[in-house]
This record gives sequence, C-alpha cells and structure tokens, in this order.
Amino acid sequence: MDPVTHLMTGAALARAGFNRKAAYATLAMTLAAEAPDLDVLWRFRGPVAAFEHHRGWTHSLIGLPVLAAVVVAVIWAGDRLGAPFTTRFLRHEWDARKHHEGSPPVRWGLLYLFSLVALASHLLMDWTNNYGIRPLFPFHPRWIAGSFVAIVDPIIFLLLLMALVAPWLFGLVTSEIGARRQPFRGRGWATVALVGIVLMWTLRGWERQQALGIAASADSSGAQALRVWADPSMFSPFRWQTIVETPAAYRLATVNTLTGEFDSDAQADVFYKPPATLATLAARRSWLGQAYLDWSIFPLVTDTGADSDGVTQVTFRDLRFVRYVSGRMKRAPLAGVVYVDSDRRIVRMEMSGRVQR
Repeated sequence: MDPVTHLMTGAALARAGFNRKAAYATLAMTLAAEAPDLDVLWRFRGPVAAFEHHRGWTHSLIGLPVLAAVVVAVIWAGDRLGAPFTTRFLRHEWDARKHHEGSPPVRWGLLYLFSLVALASHLLMDWTNNYGIRPLFPFHPRWIAGSFVAIVDPIIFLLLLMALVAPWLFGLVTSEIGARRQPFRGRGWATVALVGIVLMWTLRGWERQQALGIAASADSSGAQALRVWADPSMFSPFRWQTIVETPAAYRLATVNTLTGEFDSDAQADVFYKPPATLATLAARRSWLGQAYLDWSIFPLVTDTGADSDGVTQVTFRDLRFVRYVSGRMKRAPLAGVVYVDSDRRIVRMEMSGRVQR
C-alpha cells in the first residue's frame, strides 16, 4: 500500500485502544506501520538493486523483531535526550501522564509488542495487493499476493482519514461549548474504520473468486487454461482485470462480477508467449533477469532484434502491470530492459526507465 495509508493504519490501530496501555503507543505504532518501507534506501544502489531488494527482509517475518527494536530504540533515544519536538509535542499528545490523571506510563516492553502489531499490519496490507510479499524471506523467498485490493485504495484511505480527523473536529466543537477535554478520543472512530476495512477485504476477496470463475468459463479459445488471475480495480470491487494463461498465450480481459460481463478483444488482448532466443537466454541469466523472473508471475521476455551495432534489446514485462487504452498498450509499469551484444554479454540494464550504473 502507499506510505500514507500505512502511517494512518498505525495511528488508527493505536487509537483503537493501544494508546491507553502505554505512553508513546501512537508514535510507536505509526512509525512501525511504515518502517518496512525503509528498503527504499536500496535506490541509492541503482534501480535493479532497488527492485531486487524491494519487499525483502524488511517485509518478512524475520525482519519484524529487528524493525520493532529499531522503532523502540528511536523513541527511547528521543525520550532520554529530551529533544524539543519530543518534549513540546509528543509528550503533550502521547505521554499524557503529566496532563491526565490515570494515564499510562511509558512501558518499553509493551511498546515493542505494539510495534510488532503495527509491523504485521504493514505485511498484511501489502499482501492484499497484486505486487505481493515474501514473508519467509530469505529461507523460502516465494512471492505471495492476495491481489484483491489496489496498491492505492481510496476507500481504505477515506476510512482511515475519517478515523483520524473526525475526533479532532468533534473536539473543536466540544471545546467551543466549554466541555471538558477527554483523553484518548477517537477509539470508536478507529474501531469502525478498521472493521470497515476488514469487511471491504471480505467483499473484495469474494468478488475476486467470482471474477476468476467468470474468466475461466468465458474464455472461448478452447485451449487448456493453465492459470487464471484477477487484479482489482481501484474504485469498484466488482470490476477486475483478468489473465487466462494457456500453453501458447495469455488472454487479458475486463470482468464485471455484477453483470457477469467478460470484455476481451481477440486480437489486442491476446499475448503469445515469445520464443526463446540466444539473446533472451543471456538476458534471463543477468542480474535484472534473475530478479525479475523470481518476482514475475506472468512474464513476457521479448527479443526486439539487434541494432546496427549488433546489440539486442530484451524487454521484461509482467502482464499484471500492463495498462491499456483503446485496446493498445500505453505503458508497462515495472518493465525492465537488458541490452545484449553479439557475444552474449550484458551491455546495459534498465529498470522502469532508469539505468543501473
């Protein structure tokens, strides 16, 4: 999911009751909910390195205890050093011992456990989309993906935004009428938002199964279906992009589970599996090729032919991330390119338009 959604999820989890158990709980859970995305630092090593390590050990079960310790250590250091931001804002908001009678003290052990919960929420939410995670990395680096929620989901975003903003707005109203300010506001709003997300996941998971069934039964090519896949729409739980794999080709379609509609062009939406060439075999063994094929579920590895210098461009695409406009491919996110010379040596590698140096 996008970073803002992860941060708001951590804050909503804390408001659902964890912030009543220990000071700094909201801070810890908000930071922990986004901490796995620290793997973005691999971008400094280049686009292929970033792609290879994205959703690696920081998104695995073995990484959760390490990241939880890092989050708690950062908060502990801020608490001990008495940083101005900590003393003026964080203490006022989350270490409410000095402001409200009966408010919880700092409990470092609980903060560690709460951080683990928020970290687990990150893995769970990333699993729901079609990019996937590797929870058992590095021991069993197999990608798994729920593929029933878009990477950016406006419904989840609005639910979490409501949970965080509504208590503040109602707090302004109560302060205007002179009512006493209540500590730990927003528990009900946060709980409603989290339950709403789970209910939406349930609906989307059910509708995805319906989409898979429609795609499998509606394909009229007559060839044996090896695999059927469905990717979610950002806005509608009833609209899905499906892929049917046969021994020779992939067929893409748009499925509406409300109407049972199966929309696919017999020419534009059918991709035949490219034949293997000496160039594609060399590209598959490259750094980019191995990382890409380890991650990709529906790879298209295409030899576009040699140029005047004898350099062949081999493209790597995954059909889950191909976008169409009027039946023609507009762009392919997460595409890689490997350039192979006439001696089958790798000349250059690019990932998402960026050159690996």
